[in-house]
Amino acid sequence: MPTTIPFILLYCLFAVFFLQILYYLIIIAPATYRAGKNTYRKGDKHTDSQTDSDSKLTETKGVSVIVCARNEGENLTNYLHSLLEQDYPCFEVIVVNDQSEDDTRGILERMHLQYKNMRVSFVPQHAQLRSSKKLAITIGVKAAQYDYILLTDADCRPESKHWIKEIMSAFDNPKTEVVLGYGAYFVNRTTINTIIQYDTLFNALQYMGFAGIGCPYMGVGRNLAYKKQTFFDNEGFKGLLANRAGDDDLFVQKVANGKNTKTIMSKDSITWSVPCKSFFEWEHQKERHLSVSAYYTAKSRFLLGLEPATRGLFYALLIATAYFGDIFIWTVIATLFLTRWLLQIILLNVAAKRVDSKWFFFSILLLDIFLPVNNLWLLLKHKFRRRSIEW
Repeated sequence: MPTTIPFILLYCLFAVFFLQILYYLIIIAPATYRAGKNTYRKGDKHTDSQTDSDSKLTETKGVSVIVCARNEGENLTNYLHSLLEQDYPCFEVIVVNDQSEDDTRGILERMHLQYKNMRVSFVPQHAQLRSSKKLAITIGVKAAQYDYILLTDADCRPESKHWIKEIMSAFDNPKTEVVLGYGAYFVNRTTINTIIQYDTLFNALQYMGFAGIGCPYMGVGRNLAYKKQTFFDNEGFKGLLANRAGDDDLFVQKVANGKNTKTIMSKDSITWSVPCKSFFEWEHQKERHLSVSAYYTAKSRFLLGLEPATRGLFYALLIATAYFGDIFIWTVIATLFLTRWLLQIILLNVAAKRVDSKWFFFSILLLDIFLPVNNLWLLLKHKFRRRSIEW
């Protein structure tokens, strides 16, 4: 039995390769399979899992769509009408003005006169809170007249007029309390947009994949729904107010479990948001999102850390094995590398096609390395910055 360094490294590489392939098949592949498939549209044939009576019951469930807006006058003008004109028989849109200093108030007053299903509330000026958005959401939930809450942002536009209907189709089981949707970003041809598209798609497939095996750990506030009673039963954001962010993922950490959570990534369930225009703007946004990961449960942190850890080991062992190996070993590691890359190309691009995102080929090779390294750098930067402030 070979015991030389190249073969020892090769055995280790096989083990890490197996873990990576297992991850893609168990977590990413099921989420990819479900992506882009609409579950219900009036007039269409129903899926096998949803009867006519279920669909009619879904349509009778009243929904309160909550939008928190802070200096979002332009976005409200561009996108709010797409929420107010949804094809759903029983819903309202509550816009909570979070201490805006632009023309948000005037825009909301004018639109309020035009749409009967629109309601407006506000966060008091100069409210002394670390996270005024959590207060804004709480105000919206308390003002809601319906039993289901659907969150999105002021810069979001639903894929179609069937967005609410599609999200609500996931509440076909009375035990379902939380529905995790997909919040995409508008596509353009810039390099930063390619990074954002890949990062957003991969993260969505990941959190939906984990939720699919009973381990929900996050959602996005651009497209998140839950029962109003679930919010109150868990005392809203109690215990989460010390963090500026976390109104979506930390709340999901608090209330979601394998029995009460569903995911939906169908075409009509998607929302589209305005992406960051510069790398530094995206870095700031990314750091803010990553900062709350320290408050995830130990189980969530372990599961999330396992994939990038084995990914890093895969590339490290790939280089080390190639350095010590011969032509035979180079052929083997090339086969492993190409197999993993091909699997990534297939799964990511099938999902990307179904949700109208960008396609990825050679960019996968760069982003597969860059993003986890960048995430680690942002986490360390945030950690040391917080320490310096405390000192």
